[in-house]
Amino acid sequence: MRTVILGGGPGGLYFAISLKLRNPAHEVVVVERNKPDDTFGWGVVLSADTLDNLDVNDAKSAKAIRDSFVYWDDIAVHYRGAVMRSGGHGFSGIGRMRLLNILQERATELGVEIRYETEAQPIETYKDFDLIVGADGVNSRVREAFSDVFKPNIDVRACKYIWLGTRQKFDDAFTFIFEETEHGWIWVHAYQFNADTATFIVECTEETWKKAGFDRMSTDETIAYCEKIFARYLNGNKLMSNARHLRGSAWLNFNRVLCERWSTGNVVLLGDSAATAHFSIGSGSKLAMESAIALANYIDTEKDMASAFARYEDERRVEVLRLQSAARNSIEWFEEVERYLHLDPVQFNYSLLTRSQRISHENLRARDGQWLAGAEKWFERQATGAEPKEAHRPMFVPLKVRGLELKNRVVVSPMAQYRAEGGTPTDWHLVHYAERAKGGAGLVFTEMTCVSPEGRITPGCTGMYAPEHEAAWKRIVDFVHAESDAKIALQLGHAGPKASTQLGWEDSDAPLKSGNWPIVSASDVPWSPQNQTPRAVTRADMDQIRDDFVRAAQMGERAGFDWLELHYAHGYLMSAFITPITNIRTDEYGGSLENRLRFPLEVFHAVRKVWPDHKPISVRISACDWVGDKGITPQDAVAIARILHEAGVDMVDVSAGQTTLEAKPVYGRMFQTPFSDRIRNEAGVATLAVGNIYEPDHVNSILMAGRADLVCLARPHLSNPYWTLHAAADANDHSVAWPKPYWRGRDQMYRLKSRAEVMTGKV
Repeated sequence: MRTVILGGGPGGLYFAISLKLRNPAHEVVVVERNKPDDTFGWGVVLSADTLDNLDVNDAKSAKAIRDSFVYWDDIAVHYRGAVMRSGGHGFSGIGRMRLLNILQERATELGVEIRYETEAQPIETYKDFDLIVGADGVNSRVREAFSDVFKPNIDVRACKYIWLGTRQKFDDAFTFIFEETEHGWIWVHAYQFNADTATFIVECTEETWKKAGFDRMSTDETIAYCEKIFARYLNGNKLMSNARHLRGSAWLNFNRVLCERWSTGNVVLLGDSAATAHFSIGSGSKLAMESAIALANYIDTEKDMASAFARYEDERRVEVLRLQSAARNSIEWFEEVERYLHLDPVQFNYSLLTRSQRISHENLRARDGQWLAGAEKWFERQATGAEPKEAHRPMFVPLKVRGLELKNRVVVSPMAQYRAEGGTPTDWHLVHYAERAKGGAGLVFTEMTCVSPEGRITPGCTGMYAPEHEAAWKRIVDFVHAESDAKIALQLGHAGPKASTQLGWEDSDAPLKSGNWPIVSASDVPWSPQNQTPRAVTRADMDQIRDDFVRAAQMGERAGFDWLELHYAHGYLMSAFITPITNIRTDEYGGSLENRLRFPLEVFHAVRKVWPDHKPISVRISACDWVGDKGITPQDAVAIARILHEAGVDMVDVSAGQTTLEAKPVYGRMFQTPFSDRIRNEAGVATLAVGNIYEPDHVNSILMAGRADLVCLARPHLSNPYWTLHAAADANDHSVAWPKPYWRGRDQMYRLKSRAEVMTGKV
C-alpha cells in the first residue's frame, strides 16, 4: 500500500512509524514543509499512560523519548505574593525539536521517505496513493479541501497567548504565575523540557492585551515587556521566541477544532487537523500519537479502508471528546480567571488544580495528602473561626445562615413524589422525609409544595393552603426534629403554565386525561402544543397569588420548618415571568429583566415580612434556558442573583433549563455547577449547586473550590437515603451523627471499612 502523510509533526511521523512496523512492505511518504531542525513550539508534555502506550507500540523510539525526558512531580502556583506547592502530579517534558528528531530518525530507519521543505499540493496531486493522511495541523488544508464532508466546528477562544522559551529553570515544578499589572492580570504556564530550557507561555484576556498595547507591539517589544512583568521569576534570564516565521503578531488565540467526520474516500484526518486540545491540559501531542496508533492498527487489521476508518473514528472520538470536555473546562477557567481573583491563595490553588474536573478531591489526596489536609483545615477555619483538631472533608463542615446552623453541607434536593391526597402529605411523605433526615444530610427539602389548588403541578402534588396540610407537615417536621439533627426546608411554588398535568411516571408535563382545571401564567404562552393555553394573570390574580404565598409561608412557620425556598425555576409561574420565552407582556411586568422580576420580587418581599428574621429564605432559579440569547443566559443569571440578593435573599439555588421544549442542554456530571460557580464568584452571592452530582468527591470538590456553599443531591438520595452516613464511613469521619437505634450498624460499618482498607493496603 502506498501512503502519503501531509504533515511531519509528532502525529504524522508516529503514524508513519506505526504503519511501517505493522507492514514493512508499505510505501510511506511524509511531506513536510519545514526543515528537519525547524520547530515552532518549545516543550511537549506526555502523560505516564501515553508513555506506556508508546512502549507497547514501539519500544525503541519510546526508550529514546524517555531518555530525553525531564521529569517533575510538583505544581507551584505564584499568586498574590504566596507560593503554593503540591506534589504527586507526575509530569514529563521533552523539547518538541528533540521529539521530532527522534521520530524522524526512527521513521527513516524503518524506510519512511520524508520530503522536507516541500509544500503539500492539492489532493488530486496524490491520486496515485492508496491512503492520504491529513496531519497538517490546526490550519489543515486537507480539512479545508473537504470541509463540506468533514464539517469542522472551529471555536476561536477568547484569551490571547504567546509561546515563549527561557533559560531560566523551572525544573522543580510545573509553574503557574499570576501577576497583576496596571492593565489587568497576566499569567504564565512554565515548565522545563530539557536541561537548560523551559517553555514560558504568557496568557491574558483580550481586554488586558489591548490595554497593555500588545496589539501594537512587535515580537521584540512584547518580549521586553513580558521580561519586565515577570523579572523576579526570570532572575535575569531572557525570554525567547521561535515564531519569527509568523506574519504579524506572535500572539495567538487557541482554536478548538472538532470535525463531524474524520474521513472521506481514501482521505483521513489525524491530530490537530481532526481535533485539538488546549495546551493548559497538555494533551495535543498525546491525542495525535495515540490516534496514530489506533489508525495504524485498524489499517492493518480491518478488511478494507472504510472499515478501518469507521473503527478508528469510533474508538478515538470518545477519547477526544473526553479530553476536549476537560480542556473546555480548563480553557473557561483561565478565560474567567478574574472571577476567582478574590479567593484566598489556598482556595485559588485548589480551584486551579481541579479546573478541568480530571483531578478530584480524593485524587488530590492520593497525590499530596499533606497539602490537601492543610487545605481542608483552612476551609473549616474559614467556616467556624476555630482551629480544627483534624482535617474533615468540606462536606462535613458546618454552615451558618442567619440564625440557623447546618451540621454539614449535604442537601437532599426537592423531589416530587406525587403521593399527596388533595394536597395533603401522606404516610409516604412521612417515611420518605424521615428516612432521608436520618440519613445524615444537613438539610432536607420538601418537594415543591403548591400554594393553591390551581397552582399544583399534578393532583398528586403536596400543598400548603388548607389546615389539614399544615397539620400533616407539622407531623413530618416534628419527627425530623425529634429523631435527627437535620434541618428541614419547605419549598413553595405555583406551577403556572405547567399546572394540571399527569403524574411523573405517567405522561409527564402532559395535561390530565380528564378533569383539568384552568391555568394561568405571565402570558398566554402554552408549555407545549398539547398543553392548555394559560390565561395571562391580571393584577387581581397577582395579588391573590402573592397572598397565597404569604399564607403558605405563615403555615410553614407554624409547622416548624427551619428554612423556606421559593421556586422561581423550571417554567413554573415565577419562572414564566422571569424568562422572555414565556413573558411577552407589554405592561410594567414585561420587557426588561428588571420588569420581568418585578412580580417575583413582590412575592419575595411579602413572604420575607412574615417569615422569621432568623430563618433563611433561598430562591431556586433556572440559570440558563439553553436557547442562547432568546432566553435566560448565564450572564442574566448573575444579574438575577444580584437583584435577589439585594432584595434580601440569603442563597440562590442554581438549577437550569426546563423552561422550554426548545432547550438544548449540555449534560454531564456536575453539568449545572458552572452556573453556581459563576453566580457565587461574580455576583458574590451564596449558592446551592445541583445537577448530576452523585459522588462525595463531587461534593467536596465543589465546596473546596468555592463553586457553591451547599450541594444538593436528588437521585442519589432516592436510591440511598443514607448516602451521607455511608460517605462519612468511607472517609472514616465520625463527626456525623447516627440515630441511636442504628449505632450497632454504624460500628460494624466502620469496622468493615477499616478492615477493607487494611487488607488492600490503603492504610
